[in-house]
Amino acid sequence: MKRIDAHQHFWRFDPVRDSWIGSGMEAIQRDFLPADLYPLLQENTLDGCIAVQADQSEEQNAFLLELAAGNPFIEGIVGWIDLQAENINDSIAFYKGYDKIKGFRHVLQGEADRSLMLKPNFKRGIAAIGKAGYTYDILIFPDQLAYTREFVETFTDQPFVIDHIAKPYIKEKKLEEWERDIRTLAGYEHVLCKVSGMVTEADWANWKNEDFKPYLDVVFETFGADRVMYGSDWPVCLVAGGYNAMLEIVREYTSALTENEQALFWGGNAERFYKLA
Repeated sequence: MKRIDAHQHFWRFDPVRDSWIGSGMEAIQRDFLPADLYPLLQENTLDGCIAVQADQSEEQNAFLLELAAGNPFIEGIVGWIDLQAENINDSIAFYKGYDKIKGFRHVLQGEADRSLMLKPNFKRGIAAIGKAGYTYDILIFPDQLAYTREFVETFTDQPFVIDHIAKPYIKEKKLEEWERDIRTLAGYEHVLCKVSGMVTEADWANWKNEDFKPYLDVVFETFGADRVMYGSDWPVCLVAGGYNAMLEIVREYTSALTENEQALFWGGNAERFYKLA
């Protein structure tokens, strides 16, 4: 099995387009390209990565495809298309010409309509990408988990993965409601979970490895070792520490797993989900 960082981003920084990178996030207010990531992957014996959209435009897809063409360690791309567009099948037909596009994502966490995923046009789009064999990354905050249950229940043949363990309120040490909803979601076998992005939900300057253990316990107990995958969320993770700091949290935690379970977590599950092999 390959070892895969299943969630990271590239961008050429644009302060207007990337306005979400605000005050206190100066560490990532610059360009991040494959040459910046590759040494980190090598240092941590990771074979490749999944590049995930950081901007909701098809221009971003073109940018990531260009990077992937020149950097074979980019094993796959999670891009963006307008899931509510009437002509979505035209977009899907276009991207079928690019093997590196493995799935799509919409920034649901930022939508004013917290239940957008349940709207007919959005569901029509999910049905279309599912029919075409694409995965879907679910990016949400905990308040959207209840809607997500109905969402994944509607599409039982669609491969889903929850990004960033659904961003629990780690800084405030809130667990109960998130745990209840995550346990419910984990009951759906077609839903996986990315162990990623946790440091940005913690106290950026003062977190400790033990802060994450209650959340990791829930994720690994409920999803099991065959439905979780590692993702750094680099370079976003840099606002709360370095690449290695994020990786060490999960390396320490997963050291208790069997050799096969570790192989699945560090790449096998990502290979299967994104059809990398």
